[in-house]
Amino acid sequence: MIGNPLRLLPTIRAKLGSTIVIAVVATLALVYLLLSFSLRNDFREAELVDLLEIAQSQSRVEEPVAPPGVSLVVLVDGVFRWSGPVLAEPPRFSGGVHVGTTGEIAFAAVPARAVSGESAVFYAVSREPNFLAASSRFLRQYLPQLLLSGALGAAIAVLLARRLARGMTKPLRDMAEAARRMETGDYDQRVETDSRDEVGRLAAAFNRMAGELGSLEALRRDLVANVSHELRTPISALRANLENLLDGVERPDPATLSVMLAQSERLGRLVDQLLDLARLESGETPIRREPVSVTGLVDRVLAEIDVARADRHLVLAREVDPALPLVAGDGERLHQVLFNLLDNAVRFTPTGGRVVVRAASRDDGVRLEVEDTGPGIAPELRERVFERFFTVDPSRSRGDGGTGIGLAIARSVVDAHGGRIWVEPGAAGGSRFVVDLPVGAAA
Repeated sequence: MIGNPLRLLPTIRAKLGSTIVIAVVATLALVYLLLSFSLRNDFREAELVDLLEIAQSQSRVEEPVAPPGVSLVVLVDGVFRWSGPVLAEPPRFSGGVHVGTTGEIAFAAVPARAVSGESAVFYAVSREPNFLAASSRFLRQYLPQLLLSGALGAAIAVLLARRLARGMTKPLRDMAEAARRMETGDYDQRVETDSRDEVGRLAAAFNRMAGELGSLEALRRDLVANVSHELRTPISALRANLENLLDGVERPDPATLSVMLAQSERLGRLVDQLLDLARLESGETPIRREPVSVTGLVDRVLAEIDVARADRHLVLAREVDPALPLVAGDGERLHQVLFNLLDNAVRFTPTGGRVVVRAASRDDGVRLEVEDTGPGIAPELRERVFERFFTVDPSRSRGDGGTGIGLAIARSVVDAHGGRIWVEPGAAGGSRFVVDLPVGAAA
């Protein structure tokens, strides 16, 4: 199959220039054809004038000579006498000067001065050209001028195309150069353009893509650094305890073994959460939808937190609408979301503080709120708390068993249920985490 020949050209400038030249040539050809069609009758009038001159000059001589393509004929006493090829008979006239066409011939008639007879009429006759022949006479007569003007038009089009294409394709060349640099890991490349056309929109999309790639690269580096740090901490602690046991510095008493077990559990918990988050974000973990009672969910999570964090001496309050509708969702995953939110609230709320769990109907769904009386979160950090390994107080979170992944998992689960999660300032100066879940959650 024959493809577009322009695809073989090496640059967009060459393709654009070739396209403009082809368009100019095609336009000139169409203009020439239209001119030849419009001016075909002008050439007919000129031909009639030529026939009249031939008739007048040849009517004065005794032996007329017919020029090429012209027949001479004399009408004497009603009889045509031809000199040259015999053509269709012209109209009969008794005198005077006449020019015209009959559809088959063009003629010019004058009185025959060199022929005796009162009614002698001298004719110069030629064949009437057909439509194509009449139209092509313009092209044949002005062919050198037409070729010259076409060549000049094409040359001017090439020069303009090269100049215009250089400015039009500059963002594309810049993008190609920036893409080559991005291959080496330089994601700070941007393309500058003030164009508002498709190329300008492409440049804007390229800049957004470069920014997103830079952000992803930064997140990747942070993830590697954070995972390395999080893994190194329990591993280093385990190694130190094992070396002490081997060197006899410590004895394998319950206290030492308990510390080692806690570190190994933290290490396992971190790995499990990382795998869980990866599966959620990739969509590998299906959401098993079933009717979930939000009231029962709140009661179960509060009971677990009350047992797990009994040493914190906090007030755990419950404000749940008794007429809540059932939510179509994965009960285990929603339990994980609420547990993570409550666990964070309890860990960051000082002794004697208050943590409130609210659940109420709202629009077409259910709203869950977890509010604490802790130190709160700065406005510029509220969106970042849902990033992996981000913690408002790193030293406190790490020392209290936090990994910085719980809120990232919570956001992934809520997103999978078609809901929203965000954080806002609490009424008593702490933080309020809000989750909106639709009753008929979309997949």
